[in-house]
Amino acid sequence: MAENGALPPGWNTRFHEDLVGLDPYDPEARAFAAHLDRMERTGPTFTVEACLDQVADFAESSNRTGGLRYWVSALVVVLIVLGLLVTAWDIALHTVAFLSR
Repeated sequence: MAENGALPPGWNTRFHEDLVGLDPYDPEARAFAAHLDRMERTGPTFTVEACLDQVADFAESSNRTGGLRYWVSALVVVLIVLGLLVTAWDIALHTVAFLSR
């Protein structure tokens, strides 16, 4: 590969530092580099965008898994949605009771 300063499409800069010696065109090495990027990602976690990014990471990782891990992650999502529905229903009942006084 000629060194002309341009990075090939899909190239991860992590191959220069952490993954020296691995083939950058190997799909498994690319997946490992993406995994390392997700694990070492730093940034503000207190913003709405960061929370949504973390939810997106959870959804993507649960789609990559199979078997029991997939069903456990689906159960976690269902329980979260159920908790939100129960909370919304409780707030609605308390609001109606407060307004009917």
